[in-house]
Amino acid sequence: MELLRQKTVASGGVVYAIAWVWCVAGALSAVDPGGTCAAPSDGSGAVATLRNETPVVNLLEPIRQKYGVPAICAAVVNSERIIAGGAVGVRKHGTDIPVTVNDIWHLGSETKAMTAALIGRLVERGQRRWDSTMAEIFPEWADEMQPEMKDVTILQLLSHWAGLVENVQWHQFAQHGCLSQQRYAVAKKLLTEQPKYPPGTGGHYSNAGYVLAGAVVEKITADTWEKQIAALLFEPLGMASAGFGGVGTAGCIDQPWGHYEDGRPVERNGPAMDNPPVLGPAGRVHCTISDWAAFVIDQLRGAQGKAALLEPKTYQRLHQPPFGDVYALGWLAVPRNWADGTALTHSGSNTMNYATVWIAPNRDFAALVCINQGGQAAFKDSDEAVGALIGAFLNTRLENEELKMEEEGRIEESRKSKENEEY
Repeated sequence: MELLRQKTVASGGVVYAIAWVWCVAGALSAVDPGGTCAAPSDGSGAVATLRNETPVVNLLEPIRQKYGVPAICAAVVNSERIIAGGAVGVRKHGTDIPVTVNDIWHLGSETKAMTAALIGRLVERGQRRWDSTMAEIFPEWADEMQPEMKDVTILQLLSHWAGLVENVQWHQFAQHGCLSQQRYAVAKKLLTEQPKYPPGTGGHYSNAGYVLAGAVVEKITADTWEKQIAALLFEPLGMASAGFGGVGTAGCIDQPWGHYEDGRPVERNGPAMDNPPVLGPAGRVHCTISDWAAFVIDQLRGAQGKAALLEPKTYQRLHQPPFGDVYALGWLAVPRNWADGTALTHSGSNTMNYATVWIAPNRDFAALVCINQGGQAAFKDSDEAVGALIGAFLNTRLENEELKMEEEGRIEESRKSKENEEY
């Protein structure tokens, strides 16, 4: 099957205290004290419940067993509703506690499309333009900013054309204060130091660029990225389960437990078991698959020109690569035969969980998959699961197509990048 992948990585923070930054006391603290473990739940108490449907379960379970991942959760949607969903496996290897279709899943870099949509709302409100430059947004650094970074635009940040490094040493910034202060410090570092590549000359995947985009949100709203995305995206879309960081109560198997690439459960779960909080705009959102589906349905409707949260021209900007490659704003836009045209896709991982989504606007279809393990088994499992869902729900044969990364060697590149990942 000819689906396309891009590498996904995660990371986190830095900061300087400044007058405009709004610091929320205790917000998203890294403190993870644990708590009293309740009896295992079937997930039916979730705000928006989804039924575990037999056809989806029957598709997923053989694939889960083939790759040995602890659990898979998937949903299929059209532009009106969730068509079907299902979950198979256990929350943690070595236990018999089943995963549920209403559990909460870590989405990793699926967060990027959400950050781009949030900025789209701010652009619609006239608070900034897509071509607003870093010099306009951060005039206080006029004398320190690298000349080539002054003209970098919001559009270049969100499409990975700003020439920035993929990651910085995120943990070194935690000492600088609250999250907004940390992101402000990341922004200063990125804008006042020589970029890795000449801006505007090519696409280079960058978590750092999305953290800088989060700092842009905080600068122009005088509020945190977390509060803005909750108010302007999660709340209007009804994503009541959406939050940030690792999932579950520390030490309790009340949500899917993360697993390393080799299938071993991570030593500890809970909110702190994730990349540093400063990385939020690039990759720390979690939610139920039904709430993620609400976002995906909105993106599907927008891609079709139907009534949705944003204006039609905003979806066009989000979904169309602005500089001639395949990377749009938080999405890859790629031609696919099974999609009857362009498909939108992205994957996300904090190395302990994996998520992927494919949207086919011309087929009124999208498939979402979450796995509580990172690495190659999860990557292959998710691709095969998406392929099975496409085959079953679109009645499309994919026998001569392959699920693969976009560029040859990208998998190995992703492996090497783990040297820079943190949690």
